[in-house]
Amino acid sequence: MEEIIGIIAGNGGLPELLLKEAKKAGYRVVLCAVEGEAEKELTRFADAVEWIRVGQLGRLVRFFKREGVRKTMMSGKIRKTNLFRGEVRPDLEMIKVLANVRDHSDDSLLGGIAKYLDGQEMPLLSSTTFLSEEALPKRGVLTKRKPSNAERRDIEFGWKLAKAMGRLDIGQTVVVKHQAVLAVEAIEGTDEAILRGGELGAGGVTVVKVSKPNQDFRFDVPTVGMTTLDAMIQARAHVLAIEARRTILLDRDRFVQKANANKIAVICEESVE
Repeated sequence: MEEIIGIIAGNGGLPELLLKEAKKAGYRVVLCAVEGEAEKELTRFADAVEWIRVGQLGRLVRFFKREGVRKTMMSGKIRKTNLFRGEVRPDLEMIKVLANVRDHSDDSLLGGIAKYLDGQEMPLLSSTTFLSEEALPKRGVLTKRKPSNAERRDIEFGWKLAKAMGRLDIGQTVVVKHQAVLAVEAIEGTDEAILRGGELGAGGVTVVKVSKPNQDFRFDVPTVGMTTLDAMIQARAHVLAIEARRTILLDRDRFVQKANANKIAVICEESVE
């Protein structure tokens, strides 16, 4: 009997990668795409598709049940700033989830949705389930250029701060220079934090992105891709440090090639908490 996976897709490159990898693994892929976030071309890789607005949790579950989904995955980001612009109208099921979370942090909201899906007998799998080592690189320098000694000190300095921010569920990225903090990722997201840090530091900055100390790999897994790299180039950043085996790297070959062309060092480190 063919296995079925339900994938909830937001923005970014991760949904397409997961759709393709799930198909390779032999799954029938049922896609629930979030309007205004997911790319329309994702529908080419799915066997069944439903578009929903942010907050339509009941509609999502009804669609998955009709399609026989018993396993689910989250992929991509949802712009949380929409919550403050009156653009989210939660349905009754989402209101029930909101009523039972302690706050509106990422871990609380997404954990509440995960618990609800468990109760509907369609539990969330880890977002890394279908990913290979290429997308979850191990420790080492990925680029031709290696970080200098001074840049390595910035990595170590930024790493501890990024872990502390992750523990508080604020963000997973910090931008540093000369062991001073220039920007901390919050609700605006990684790319905007990089651009702000680059401007404040007049370029030459180091970007550190890590997983949370108690990372739930069912959602909000740290991810970098071409848009991250484009932001770094615009910010005139010199180094990107990510956490080995715990950060998703999209389109790795193209990413490394472009980083090399712009003399950006990319390094994967084990946790140095």
